[in-house]
Amino acid sequence: MTNKLLSFLFGAAVSLVAAGAASAGTLDEVRQRDAVLCGVSTGLPGFSVPDSQNNWTGMDVDFCRAVAAAVLGDASKVKFTPLSAKERFTALQSGDIDILSRNTTWTMSRDTSSGLKFAGIMYYDGQGFMINKTKLPNVKSAMDLAGATVCTQSGTTTELNLADFFSSNNMEYKLVTYEKNDDALAAYQDGRCDAYSTDQSGLYAQRLKFTNPDDHIVLPEIISKEPLGPVVRQGDDAWFNIVKWTYFALVNAEELGITSQNVEQIKTTSKDPQVKRLLGVPGEDGTSAGFGTGIGLEESWAENAIKAVGNYGEIFERNVGANSPLKIARGKNALWSDGGLQYAPPVR
Repeated sequence: MTNKLLSFLFGAAVSLVAAGAASAGTLDEVRQRDAVLCGVSTGLPGFSVPDSQNNWTGMDVDFCRAVAAAVLGDASKVKFTPLSAKERFTALQSGDIDILSRNTTWTMSRDTSSGLKFAGIMYYDGQGFMINKTKLPNVKSAMDLAGATVCTQSGTTTELNLADFFSSNNMEYKLVTYEKNDDALAAYQDGRCDAYSTDQSGLYAQRLKFTNPDDHIVLPEIISKEPLGPVVRQGDDAWFNIVKWTYFALVNAEELGITSQNVEQIKTTSKDPQVKRLLGVPGEDGTSAGFGTGIGLEESWAENAIKAVGNYGEIFERNVGANSPLKIARGKNALWSDGGLQYAPPVR
């Protein structure tokens, strides 16, 4: 059997699985089980990580809670499934989860031939390198890594980006991959490789796990574009709209100054038509514009999500920003009005 035929059959199988999983209607299934099934990482500080009681926190976790609040009126109605990079797409395609919210890069192949649909970009990132400065004191740049051994996780875009970077710069390197990210990190710590590579947000997060984090530096170069965001199955536009517009609602809320603390007050006092539309405030005739109804939800869908987890800025700062151990600057993840890339279509 030729490779071309194998690729065709695999693509067809993926499409059939995705279509079958979506045919019953994910929204109906979520309501029937009274819970959103959310796929997350096996543990990445700031994005999705469990504590000793298996309570999950992070940006990706908060997004799933926002969807649960929008759909079910209760942010606690989420079941989290930790998934490796290798497992994540199969779990979504087979219907084992409703949303994949797991530091996953939006690429053309994933968006067109894997039965997946990206609902937005929760975090604009880029791949980088981390080295131990006590072992490699002369390495100040990624351009100093010629001949280096690099550890990373298998089944990710990281491998392809490394090949592109070293090839385009005519540099030799040795790649060592591991199915589990913790194994790749352990290999780096044990000195089995010179550098560890993943998205820069992940480098800063993983660095916190080290006994002496100051010994490890993130090199300045960013070698790729890594738009990270939540993913759903193709073939269920109703569920896609809900997940997509929950993300947009969180961004619009920040732009409008709506927070988890003031959402109830601003709903009753604001005269701003944009606020009223987002929060489902009835007009003078007692009827609302029906934006919640338009996606199959209550008119309080956005209010419930914002009240539960806050707006996009609150989620960012709490988990990875100034109010977190990572203290990552907003940078590209600032609102468009502040020079960043976070921009949501209007609710109207």
